[in-house]
Parts: sequence; C-alpha cells; structure tokens
Amino acid sequence: MRTVRNTTTVTRRTAALSLLLAASLTLVPATTAHADGIRAQQWALDALHTQQAWRTTKGKGVTVAVLDTGVEADHPDLSGNVLPAKDMIGFGARPGDRDWARHGTAMAGIIAGHGHGAGDSDGVMGVAPEARILPVRVILEDGDPARARARTSRGNALADGIRWAADHGADVINLSLGDDSASAHPEPTEDEAVQYALGKGVVVVASAGNGGEKGDHISYPAAYPGVIAATAVDRYGTRGAFSTRRWYATISAPGVDVVIADPDHKYYEGWGTSAASAFVSGAVALVKAAHPGLTPAQIKKLLEDTARNAPLDGHDDSRGFGFVDPVAAIRAAARLQPRELRPAAYGEKYFGPGPDAAESTDGPAGWAGPLAGGTGGVLLVAAAVLWRGRRERDDDDHAGTFHPWAR
Repeated sequence: MRTVRNTTTVTRRTAALSLLLAASLTLVPATTAHADGIRAQQWALDALHTQQAWRTTKGKGVTVAVLDTGVEADHPDLSGNVLPAKDMIGFGARPGDRDWARHGTAMAGIIAGHGHGAGDSDGVMGVAPEARILPVRVILEDGDPARARARTSRGNALADGIRWAADHGADVINLSLGDDSASAHPEPTEDEAVQYALGKGVVVVASAGNGGEKGDHISYPAAYPGVIAATAVDRYGTRGAFSTRRWYATISAPGVDVVIADPDHKYYEGWGTSAASAFVSGAVALVKAAHPGLTPAQIKKLLEDTARNAPLDGHDDSRGFGFVDPVAAIRAAARLQPRELRPAAYGEKYFGPGPDAAESTDGPAGWAGPLAGGTGGVLLVAAAVLWRGRRERDDDDHAGTFHPWAR
C-alpha cells in the first residue's frame, strides 16, 4: 500500500494557474468486486436526494462541460455520455497513458456516471446520469512529465476553454480547479470568458478552494462574479478542514470520502472542493433539464434560496447558503418564469474586501442517515482503492493524483 501526493501546475498568460490537484491515493489490495458495495458507499447520492430528483429528471438533454485534465470516454460508467473532446493544451500525456485524464474522469463520473453491468448496478452513479459530458482539456495531471513545459505554453487555456465550451453547446461549465496561491489575483481574460459564458446562458460552477488550512486565500475562478462557488462538507454537514472560507462561497456539497472512478477501472475515495463543484454541477444539470429556460442568475439564486441546513445568519464563508438541494430547487423553479438574460456587471473593483469568517459555526447538519463525500478545485484527493475492475494495470501498487489545483 502506498500514498502519493503531487501538485500540477499550469500557467496562464500572465499568472500561474496552480491546479491544486494534490491528490493522495492509497491503494488497498484487490478484493472481490461487489458492485453494490461501491454504490452503497456513495453517500452523496442519498445526501442530494437523487432518487427523488430522478422521478422528475436524470439530466437528459443537458450538456456539462468538464474543463479539466480530459475524460476517458470509454470508461464503462461513462460510455455513451461523453461527447467528442477538445484539447486546449495540445501536448502531454495521451489516452492510455498513466497520467491521462484521471482527475477529469473522476469529476465526469460524479456528474454523469451511469454505472455499468446488469441494470447499471455496478460502478459509480452520477448526480445526473443522463446528462452529456463535454470534455475540454485545460490542465495537466500532477504526474504528467510535460507539466514543466506547461509553464511556458498555452497560457490562456482556461479562458479559451470556457469560451469554446460556451460556443459548443455547454449548458453548464464545471471548473474543478483554481488558483488559490498567496499571489492569486483576478485574471482579466478568465473573468471576461466567464462573463461571456454567463451572457450566453451557461451556468458556471467552480471549486471554492482547498486552502482552508493554508490561509484561506481567495481562489479564482471561484471568486469571479456570477460563478457558483462550491465548498466541501462531510456526511454530517461539517465543513471539510481543507475547504476555503471566503465571502464568495455559494453552496456546499459533498467533499469528503467521495467515491470516484478512475481510467484504470478502479474506484477510489477522495476529498476536495473539486468533487463538491462536480456535485453542484450535477445538481444544476437536473435543474436545467427540468427547467431549461432559466438563466444562470436564476439558477444560482434558486440554489441559494432552497439550500438545506443554512447557517444561522443565512450565509457564511464556510458553507455559503447551505447544502445544495436539487429536489427543492426543481420544485421552486416551477414557480419561476424564465426571464431575459442579463449578464453580471461590476465597477472598477472586482470585489469588496469580503468579511473573514469569524468563528466557525460548522457542526453536524442533522441530515438523516449517513451521507458521502466530494472534492474540489482540482482539489481532489483520492485516498483508497475501493474496487479493482476487470482491466488490470501492470503495477498493482499503483497510486495517482487527482488535483488540478493551482500552485
């Protein structure tokens, strides 16, 4: 058994986009595969009341762009749900390589995995299993040998990827990545790309950051206007210690002990706001499928207004407005009328100072029954192999990383 921690760095035109994918993976010796064992560990599906939401929709007709390290289209839990990919990097690992699309595949599985086997009872089930995934490769995995080259090449991959996705059918853009370094600052090309996507009716979701134990530095793109920023909580509704606390927090979602699928056809547990972002994107896909005419601003407000286990003051820097509740959002959306899209606008300053969290009021949220985790900002840390699939890799002690976070 072995644990590996890495970081992936991708540079944009004027500042480094640190993709904190510092993922730790612990591989457990192979055991007999019990499909229901994997599904039973997906506490997040129960936490989001997905069975109830699926009575209305499973996300059919909605396209979620996953801007990440790539997605393995032929993974059995994703086959048929993945559209042709766009590579904004153009170099590095290729499909089939050890360091190809691990983080992106994990995020895609959380959003739109449909399981496999008889009755799709094996493997990972996503929040919106009938949604489509549009993979856009904008970062490299931690272990990719080409990451040094990335420091001087394709600086605006993220901004270009956001615009490309908005122009190629995305209804939702998931950004399980970010720059939360001490020097992080607003990047105009990224901000403009986000506003471009919002102006076209595309909902943008991002990881709030994994800097909760490193100074709670502001993370971009989560802090750009109009973005739905996801923080991470555990199955009891308590903020993950790593989850960044900042004023831009919109909503919380599973981010601890989350089951993730890997291109090696094994399953891992992970943590991070990357996963939280993916769970929120899946929830948004359900809302969009049920009510396709709603604007990004309407959907963001819906998630805020219908969140469960809201903080005492209605909002705090740790969990935003509370835990995402797609069922309540779908119901509340039925009372809304779609309105003409009005892109967000702001003055000379990107943001106000934003209050620092006083004392944390995080505590058990009183959810019924056990729930199960998420990850974020290319902030996904995978911890243990849960199940070995049919395809084997040469190295049985394989360990990998899942964190396109910026650093």
